[in-house]
Amino acid sequence: MARTKLKLPKPARTPDKLSTVAQLRKVARIGDAIGSATQALLKPTRSLGFPYRKPTAPKGVEVPAEPSKLGADFDTDFARKAPAKALRKIVTQGPVRALVRALADPEVVGLDRLADLERMDDPPAVIFAPNHHSHLDTGVMIVAVPEPWKSKLVVAAAADYFFDSRVKGTIAALALNAFPIDREVTGRKSSDELRRLLDTGWSLVIYPEGGRSPDGWGQDFKGGAAYLSNRTGAPIVPVFIDGTGSIFGKGMNKPKAGKSKVVFGAPLWPSDDENTRRYNARIEAAVTALGDEALTDFWTSRRRAAAGTNPKLTGPEYNGWRRQWALAEHRRLGKAGQRRRQKRRWPDLG
Repeated sequence: MARTKLKLPKPARTPDKLSTVAQLRKVARIGDAIGSATQALLKPTRSLGFPYRKPTAPKGVEVPAEPSKLGADFDTDFARKAPAKALRKIVTQGPVRALVRALADPEVVGLDRLADLERMDDPPAVIFAPNHHSHLDTGVMIVAVPEPWKSKLVVAAAADYFFDSRVKGTIAALALNAFPIDREVTGRKSSDELRRLLDTGWSLVIYPEGGRSPDGWGQDFKGGAAYLSNRTGAPIVPVFIDGTGSIFGKGMNKPKAGKSKVVFGAPLWPSDDENTRRYNARIEAAVTALGDEALTDFWTSRRRAAAGTNPKLTGPEYNGWRRQWALAEHRRLGKAGQRRRQKRRWPDLG
């Protein structure tokens, strides 16, 4: 006996479904029409060559790669033009200052040591050489540096970090007046450009450590700042920043509001009979003494400096948990031990 197939009636489309399908078909037809019109308009240009299109290279010829415009080759001249300077003044005096005050609340001391430079008829451009524990250090320096240097301040920034993309580099140049330098070796081009900036009255912020501290202690100074000072004759102002490493140090996902302290030292001038290595050691010793002053007082730090017993910026020689324990004790002596969230006091129960 043959089997018969039952044909079920298709469900009737509702008016809503019919209208939706019709709209989709209409949109598809419009898209096809636009695509066809675009191809028809572009068809005549396919036969056009140079200069309307990029020139082709003969087979077997290797075309040299275009020079990089990122990293140390990023052009930041636009950031020192009048429109960019006006925009940066608004940013630094507004959002940057407010952020630094809210997170770090910096106490600035030692500005009287720059009085001799300020009183000069034409104050020279200087090189500020602070220690470096946090990305917040740059904002703190922008807020703490006094006039006449504040309005013409250039920050030397790591080329491989801040200038690895066009967007990031443009923001860094506009907001911070950042200039790209290689962390390891300052190239001839960067050196000549920094020298030109100093000669035209722009002061620099250069972190001699080359990067942020990886463990909360300082690092040995590199000779870039000393080399530039020797070549240009610009004085170096040693600076110690205390507290920012515990607020937003390397490896922290988010900042923790606290207090900080910025100590400016007396300007250092290059000597004719002093090479870059010895000059760099003198700069590191000056910043070390300022670090001791930030945790104790001026008299104690200078007595230790005369005896060569200032605590090292790089911390104790041992490793492991003892080094971290010493860092915690070290921070309790300074502004890092005065976090806002630690202002609570136990009640006096008598």
